[in-house]
Amino acid sequence: MRVLLVEDDPMIAAAIQQALKDAAYAVDCVHDGKKALTSISAQHYDVILLDLGLPQMDGLEVLRHIRKEQNAVAVIILTARDAVEDRIAGLDHGADDYLLKPFEMGELLARMRAVARRHGGNGSPVLSNGAICLSQTTREASFEGISIRLSAREFSLLQSLLLRPGAILSRQELEDRLYGWNEEVESNAVEFLIHSIRKKFGNKIIKNIRGLGWMVSKEF
Repeated sequence: MRVLLVEDDPMIAAAIQQALKDAAYAVDCVHDGKKALTSISAQHYDVILLDLGLPQMDGLEVLRHIRKEQNAVAVIILTARDAVEDRIAGLDHGADDYLLKPFEMGELLARMRAVARRHGGNGSPVLSNGAICLSQTTREASFEGISIRLSAREFSLLQSLLLRPGAILSRQELEDRLYGWNEEVESNAVEFLIHSIRKKFGNKIIKNIRGLGWMVSKEF
């Protein structure tokens, strides 16, 4: 999944960004409110992590703009503002969750998984199309009696396909979900990951639709 991190403190931003990359998220990062809106208008995100005390434009104003545009993207506010009034304002303006700094990365990751499930209409931490099961907490995949814990990139690719079973995702669509702005993408990166997953589970787990992309079956 692709995440936009909006945080004006470079050290905090770098630490969160690295932790998210380690957890298999594609992460873009900006440091002020106006750049956040520019990024959101140009790129689809699954989750936005939004600080409130931003230069150029306050985080609440950014949130107002997002919801005014009828953008239903999941938004988690990350802030040191601990007043009840601030939390109420954030939630009333359309935030999905509110996390006070300092926080444990494990809690942030759990909250991200929870809001992503709610937005995807699936309350379960396990994604499945009836044959493939993928745990979003342990990164363990199961298919035809084989269970293996995937690497971060393998997990992210299979997760992207399982979030839309039956839909064909192109190379560009998969790269957008796997890599952030500053990450170098090799020309055969997607094919390499699919080959790696198939080597573990067999060729049937992911289907190639010639000239269009890849998919997992909607049902078996």
